Amino acid sequence: MKYPYWTCDVFTETRFGGNPLAVLPHADGLSEHQMQQIAREFNFSETAFVFPAKAGHTRRVRIFTPAREVPFAGHPNVGTAFVLASMGEFGEIRSSLAMTFEEKAGLVPITIHEANGWIASCELAAPQSLSLGKTVPAQLVASAVSLAVEDIVTETHPPQVASVGLPFLMAELKDRLALERAQVNISGFEAILSEDIRPSIYLYTRTTDGFDLRARMFAPLSGVPEDPATGSAACAVAGLLAHFDGNSSGDFRWRIAQGAEMGRPSTLLARAEKTEGVVQTTGVGGACVLISEGFIEVG
Repeated sequence: MKYPYWTCDVFTETRFGGNPLAVLPHADGLSEHQMQQIAREFNFSETAFVFPAKAGHTRRVRIFTPAREVPFAGHPNVGTAFVLASMGEFGEIRSSLAMTFEEKAGLVPITIHEANGWIASCELAAPQSLSLGKTVPAQLVASAVSLAVEDIVTETHPPQVASVGLPFLMAELKDRLALERAQVNISGFEAILSEDIRPSIYLYTRTTDGFDLRARMFAPLSGVPEDPATGSAACAVAGLLAHFDGNSSGDFRWRIAQGAEMGRPSTLLARAEKTEGVVQTTGVGGACVLISEGFIEVG
């Protein structure tokens, strides 16, 4: 049977930048095994499969990396909303349209923004509140990404797991040069895994070059050696930094660059809202570009 698919680049306004995504807008009839095979065939960091809603919302979405299914991810939600809107699935959009995807991590509200007849951007709200998990010695993280322990900054927080639906091990680096030098050391990732932490490592550094943060994300044990743009991690780091900010309340926003080291520059607009010392919501948005459409044969 043939299934239509679309591909797009997410968190960019330029083709062949950002994070590539494959979307199957009508995935009814596919088994979990078939979805995993298709995701492995595309070999993007994620592939999104769209189904009719079960709980009365807009659509149900399942997301697969080349190695496993994940309960939530950022760029697949932004890209899927963009693809469905571009296909005309929601009719004519004037100014903006709000919708909700049903996912394993929970409900993901998304707002589609239109300008001059085009889908200008899509923004999601994370399905879960910020949760902070285990801390990890800086030396373990440094080993996993082939850096010196002195490259890791611990003034705001030690390397720590943070999640808004998908967990990441967050570590701040001292500068952009350290970020550029980072590379995967599998034995280091396996050492972190032995600590009962699935090591999807998100590295970031603060900048003043038109972006607030520059970041990279490595998840080789999940089939993603490096990700060009990680929306779920951008939500989590926004929540993490808002949590540790000295202000008890506020609306925090970060312009994040990712993917430059891979030749796929991405721009993610992350935000967090904090009230009386508690991070209430996080979100991320950005632009997308259509790349291709076609059919995939599934036997």
